[in-house]
Amino acid sequence: MIENNNARGLVFNIQKYSVHDGPGIRTIVFTKGCGLRCRWCSNPESQNREPELAYNQGRCLGTDKCTRCFKACPNGALSRREDGFVAIDRGKCAGCKDMPCAEACPAQGIIVYGKPYTVAEALKVAQEDAMFYARSGGGMTISGGEPLLQSEFALNLLRLARERRVKTCIETCGLVPTDVVREAARYLNHVLFDIKHMDPEVHKKHTGMPNDLILKNFQTLVTEFPGLPVTARTPVIPGFNDHGPDIKAICDFLKPFGHVKYEMLPYHRLGTQKYTFLDRVPPMGDVTLDDKKFAALQKIAAATLGDRVIIPR
Repeated sequence: MIENNNARGLVFNIQKYSVHDGPGIRTIVFTKGCGLRCRWCSNPESQNREPELAYNQGRCLGTDKCTRCFKACPNGALSRREDGFVAIDRGKCAGCKDMPCAEACPAQGIIVYGKPYTVAEALKVAQEDAMFYARSGGGMTISGGEPLLQSEFALNLLRLARERRVKTCIETCGLVPTDVVREAARYLNHVLFDIKHMDPEVHKKHTGMPNDLILKNFQTLVTEFPGLPVTARTPVIPGFNDHGPDIKAICDFLKPFGHVKYEMLPYHRLGTQKYTFLDRVPPMGDVTLDDKKFAALQKIAAATLGDRVIIPR
């Protein structure tokens, strides 16, 4: 990797004061782009590598009161719907780099997911909360999407953070070149690594890709860097991996790696509204995960991995 503090990445959010994405209080840098298309994804705005226009009708003033976005759009992609709100022709939107309609909207009804940052700019935002990191053992987490897809940006951000004594963590699905995983490990204090399913065909059906590279990268990470704390995480999804044998297979895979912790994350629908903002239909529909079933799956995991299973108190 060539050291470059001016390497640029596309970021769709920088979230402060998180306590769920690594040890302590953390700032999370969310990057754009992912090689998977998980049906349950709670960050659909993270999937594509390019900036995306989103429309929050609840914030829009309505076209009877405001048409600033119409006048700002250079491609004629915006029009009035019968109900008085805005319709977006996303075909005409494609290739628009500046998306001036979002800047013109006074109510932030139109927003852009994806803003370019240099490594130095992103870390500057993260370092604003350095006092909280020191007190809590926290730091900076890079997430996505899959942050290692933007490898030059992610690796340089991790490197610079460590040089500035900011503790680092990454949330990864593992679907990246193995050499990138090795390089990232050099600059990490903690890894959150998704293991979603052990069957490659089931994995492909629900995420769009098989899991062979993912499992290879996990094994490479935990065997070549045994001193690096790793937490394997499984989002428990109805109809995908919410049966005992699914969880047992994952735990059997993890059992030989004694330093790896395991955390199960119950399915939630918190990202549903963002699909609407992007004119997409939420793939999971209205399904929910039963609390009792999730608790039973946690017991199955604990029977195999013991106190390596993280169970929220």
